[in-house]
Amino acid sequence: MEATSVPGPAAARRRQGPAVPESRAQGELEPRPGRRRRPGRRIQEDQEEAVFREVVSFTADPLPARYYDKDTTRPISFYLSSLEELLAWTPLMEDGFNVALEPLGRRQPSLSSSRPRTLLCHDMMGGYLEDRFVQGSAAQQPYSFYHWQYIDIFVYFSHHTVTIPPVCWTNAAHKHGVSMLGTFITEWKDGGRLCEAFLAGDERSYRAVADQLVHIAQFFRFDGWLVNIENALSPAAVRNTPPFLRYLTAQLHRQVPGGLVLWYDSVLQTGQLKWQDELNEHNRIFFDSCDGFFTNYNWREEHLERMLGHAGERLADVYVGVDVFARSNVVGGRFDTNKSLELIRKYGFSAALFAPGWVYECLEKNDFFQNQDKFWSLLERYLPTHSICSLPFVTSFCLGMGTRRVCYGKEQAVGPWYHPSSQEMQPLFGEHKLAGDTRGWVKTHCCLADAWHGGSSLLLRGVIPPEVDGVAVRLFSLQIPVPPKIFLSMVYKLEGPADVRVALELTTGDAHSCHVSSISVLNATGSRHNLRPLRVPPTKLARWAGRCGQQLSGGWIQRCYEVSLRGCLLQDLLVSFSRPPGSREEESFTCRLGEIQVVDANSLLAPLPQVQSVSISQLRWLPLTPGSEALPAQLRLSCTLHWSYLLPQARCFRIHCWERTEGTSPSRAHPSLEKPTFLGLAFANQYRVVDLTVKAARPGQDGHVEFLVEPVPREGFLVPRAEWGKAVLLYSAPQ
Repeated sequence: MEATSVPGPAAARRRQGPAVPESRAQGELEPRPGRRRRPGRRIQEDQEEAVFREVVSFTADPLPARYYDKDTTRPISFYLSSLEELLAWTPLMEDGFNVALEPLGRRQPSLSSSRPRTLLCHDMMGGYLEDRFVQGSAAQQPYSFYHWQYIDIFVYFSHHTVTIPPVCWTNAAHKHGVSMLGTFITEWKDGGRLCEAFLAGDERSYRAVADQLVHIAQFFRFDGWLVNIENALSPAAVRNTPPFLRYLTAQLHRQVPGGLVLWYDSVLQTGQLKWQDELNEHNRIFFDSCDGFFTNYNWREEHLERMLGHAGERLADVYVGVDVFARSNVVGGRFDTNKSLELIRKYGFSAALFAPGWVYECLEKNDFFQNQDKFWSLLERYLPTHSICSLPFVTSFCLGMGTRRVCYGKEQAVGPWYHPSSQEMQPLFGEHKLAGDTRGWVKTHCCLADAWHGGSSLLLRGVIPPEVDGVAVRLFSLQIPVPPKIFLSMVYKLEGPADVRVALELTTGDAHSCHVSSISVLNATGSRHNLRPLRVPPTKLARWAGRCGQQLSGGWIQRCYEVSLRGCLLQDLLVSFSRPPGSREEESFTCRLGEIQVVDANSLLAPLPQVQSVSISQLRWLPLTPGSEALPAQLRLSCTLHWSYLLPQARCFRIHCWERTEGTSPSRAHPSLEKPTFLGLAFANQYRVVDLTVKAARPGQDGHVEFLVEPVPREGFLVPRAEWGKAVLLYSAPQ
């Protein structure tokens, strides 16, 4: 990549069959009461809040172990360990925690194009580590992936029979237009017996397995499966394997738009387990029965040459495996992975990078970000990027982790946190140099040291050489048909003594067919536009950008832009840095970007849906101090909140609470200036409150906790508190 010079400045109902709930088609999972723990008794409800009553009891009905951490009752992602578990699975209320909120983002080019693709197969220490906690954890120095623009498919791999990707990975991948696959694996003697059970019989057996795999992908909203049979197959079983793959692929395509089934290079058409390191006449039958073929890792260039004839016109459907750990006899791995990529691209094949988490597992954790950036920068020339194709486009550059949590410039919580579902859209990283012999450059890094919203920001460092007026760096590649009017916003701050000017720029499609008429666009040269900030935003923008042009807390500045276009395609978002007027010296700068937003003006005028029907269920009470059950002064409360909301309009939900003080009434207890306690983020229409400390109710009096559900619209503005969902829990001491 190059910098450029600047010429001037559900929860599902419990059901017996595999049918997908009707509410999914409507974009919403309806709230349900708990199955094993009755909800608090509802005693009052109006449009604004429901009130539930509960008598404190230290004996709670057990929660199902598959869905909750046994020590804390935090919801977790899960896998299935046997054929029996797979065939018995039906969606329950708890499964709603693991349904992805983010649909697969539209992108260009699509996966159906013939362009070679890049697959990342994530295999890390057995899987289901800190990423298994649906609502996040307090992990320190966790693994994070953020080079999404370079990959097309993400496979979550483990050695469990049915690996359902943790929902946090699906949300992050989909946000970036990357398909998410789970893994169906059989291994060793147990795997052979499992395959014999469903493949050696008639078609009803293998179709039942395929139907369940499709149902699981459809329900949890991921995009397909890597099928990995690493055990020998009997003649009867191997005979049914191609029809099993064809049926699985056909059903997935019907039920999951853009769905994929890939086969791993292991078994031959004779049933023998023998890795080939290539597509050939011995395994071609499996390639012909599904969407793609993932080769083993010990190939040489002659393998690639031979595969050209077997792949035919489906070169991009052959994913040549690269073991980043460089185990056994491989062309290149670790920081020499580029050697493998160079050969793979020479022959026009797709690449499958296995376990690039090597940079985290095997190298110094304190240097993880530097090593991660180094690894991907070495591959950059072999990894074509894809473009995002839809609005709104909103990112705070948050990695889904941090050492503190910030909400629009204000510190919300202190301490390490890890929640990959909350990762925002990530840019193109790396060092961007000016073309020619100039010394200008810009480097982009993720940075946990400061944040405008979330846990991190984007750090840009660079130099403007004397011979040019400024430099610009492309952060995002887009292919978005632009509505007649768009609003853009950028939050940034400069560090140090630099006096450079910072501006947001965009490029559009063919200037002959694209008409730019807004007075907010200056210096339109060809299809690249330098935008002039709005000094006073229109009234209709108040809820979205009421701080335009102002100095914000923490030294941040927000700039807003209004652009009118007709017949245009938005192609790139850039940030430019230009020298002060009259200066011809070399200028160095350090800038943090806290947020970029691009939204359709009409979407800001549409009414927001209301959070409705907030309920409280599955309560668990514990004394704050173990052993003080007789007369505790404080309690730990865990419970599950459900609500109803039109989920396609939500980025997420912020969950808060208030504990009532003595002498206040539920309706007047909390003036608008009072700040509730932030509990966490939800990426579904349910949330598990875990070990919330509350005061014990005195005899004859009620304790009072109010839970608040704040919707976060996809456009990224704050919703007035009056529009949040509410539920009140009144609790009393046992008689």
